[in-house]
Amino acid sequence: MKLMTVLMLTALPLYCYAGSGCELLEKVIDLTADRNVSVPEYLSMVKEFIPGEETKKAVIFFKEAFLHQSDETLEKFEEMQQQIYSSFWCARY
Repeated sequence: MKLMTVLMLTALPLYCYAGSGCELLEKVIDLTADRNVSVPEYLSMVKEFIPGEETKKAVIFFKEAFLHQSDETLEKFEEMQQQIYSSFWCARY
């Protein structure tokens, strides 16, 4: 679970650097980390990004991982997210 989280977080700056649109990425990340969004709600909100059943399983696993985190971990995640979006690479987009 930690490896998957690290890989997803490593991909975030690259996604932003590619100019794919940080607003969309930020919205999806906020939904992922929000405890008030249940797994079914989350799936309905990101269904356009889920091409198949295997991806759906991974998305469910990823969302559930965030639902089981402590408040401190989620706060640190938010701080890291802001650092990424304020970085040199994302600032241009």
